[in-house]
Amino acid sequence: MDDTPSMVYLTTLVLKAQIWRDRQGQDLIEYALLAGFVAVAVGVVMPEAANNIHIIFSKVNSLLVLSAAS
Repeated sequence: MDDTPSMVYLTTLVLKAQIWRDRQGQDLIEYALLAGFVAVAVGVVMPEAANNIHIIFSKVNSLLVLSAAS
């Protein structure tokens, strides 16, 4: 009986459990969400800045799409 597939499965489970416990990237995500909320609030309060905010988010989105493709 070959235990290789079950070892691969167990290894995958252990790695996934470690990823769920890892909280190092959590702060970065929270800061990014906060920056997004501030940008939306600025766009609502100052409509003339909304176009500049749109341009910045479009550039960020383009970079994310390019990085995901490679």
